[in-house]
Amino acid sequence: MRIGILGLGRIGAFHAETLSGLDAVESLVVADPFAEAAKKAGERFGAEVADSPEAVLAAGVDGVVIAAATDAHPGLILAAVEAGIPVFCEKPVAKTMAEGVKVLKAVEGSGVPIQIGYNRRFDAGFVNARAAVHSGELGKLHTVRSTTLDPAPPPAAYIAASGGIFRDCSVHDFDIIRWVTGREVTEVYAVGGNRGAEYIKEAGDADTTGAILTLDDGTIAVVSNSRHNARGYDVRMEIHGFTDSIAVGLEDKLPLRSVEPGVTFPCGRAARLLHGPVHGRLPRRTHRVHRGRGRHPHLAVHGRGRPGGGLDRRRLHPVAARAPPGHHPGGTGGMSGTGREPLRIGVLGAARITEQSLIGPARTTGHRLVAVAARDRSRAEARTPPRTASSGWRTRTPT
Repeated sequence: MRIGILGLGRIGAFHAETLSGLDAVESLVVADPFAEAAKKAGERFGAEVADSPEAVLAAGVDGVVIAAATDAHPGLILAAVEAGIPVFCEKPVAKTMAEGVKVLKAVEGSGVPIQIGYNRRFDAGFVNARAAVHSGELGKLHTVRSTTLDPAPPPAAYIAASGGIFRDCSVHDFDIIRWVTGREVTEVYAVGGNRGAEYIKEAGDADTTGAILTLDDGTIAVVSNSRHNARGYDVRMEIHGFTDSIAVGLEDKLPLRSVEPGVTFPCGRAARLLHGPVHGRLPRRTHRVHRGRGRHPHLAVHGRGRPGGGLDRRRLHPVAARAPPGHHPGGTGGMSGTGREPLRIGVLGAARITEQSLIGPARTTGHRLVAVAARDRSRAEARTPPRTASSGWRTRTPT
């Protein structure tokens, strides 16, 4: 196969490394708004270098990986679909709810495979957790805990264009809670604070957050995120039922140190991440998924459906949990309203498009960050100006 890559920052270069090592991929065509980044990737991975997204899409590629800045995602997705080229796009679909809905409506019925990068659905631990929940072996659930802690924050330029920690980081936890449990979110309460890098606060973002989700069967889910975890990259999930409890990520390399006398588990060896002062490859768990080991070989280039079943279209409640510019660090959140009509929100799923929760902008009232789990339908019908393939393409700063 011949694969195009749009965007060659940290994650784009990681995808290029992965794809260049797969026997099924014969050649790569790459482009980046910064010519030097594209040139270096071309030399490192033996890829052809194009000067624009349009040139990549016209280069006879069998599929395209979109790893550009978030602002560019909608235009690039739509351009690829219009060209009939299968798409793998990094999350999120768009910066705003309205743009995400517009993408969904534009690609519905296109028949072009589209996948958004929620890699945890393909990790063996999370796949096993989902199977345990759906088999009933845990009994009725009462508590779910999901954690994503980075060892160091991304650079300031990344933070400024990321859309905020809830959309950039917590979205993985929101997605995997829904996928593992098979439930929808009805209420959200969120808080955010700043205890670390000053540039995160200056960008109107938080570096440490917590969210409590109420699922539609009454299960309580707790989400914890931070940009600062000195012992390493920490991704875990606990699922507690009335019959049994299980955990994902409970292994010897878990970056925690026990202070119980005589206890040596876990060893707490820190995993390394791609950004910040901690350099190196993605953690072993993520690298294993991207390399296609286990149940889903060559995930990055094959149009496989998500584990555990098809992609049924459903009417869902959006989880809106990101503080927009003007967020006041340390402010508290509030429970969502009830009695509103569920909203059809577009997030692109594995192998083809499906309707999932988009992480949209939260409302700020005084010092309160309100995470809204239901919105008026009129909000979703908002229209945004049309994009070209290169719209937003030059918003990424080199990293």
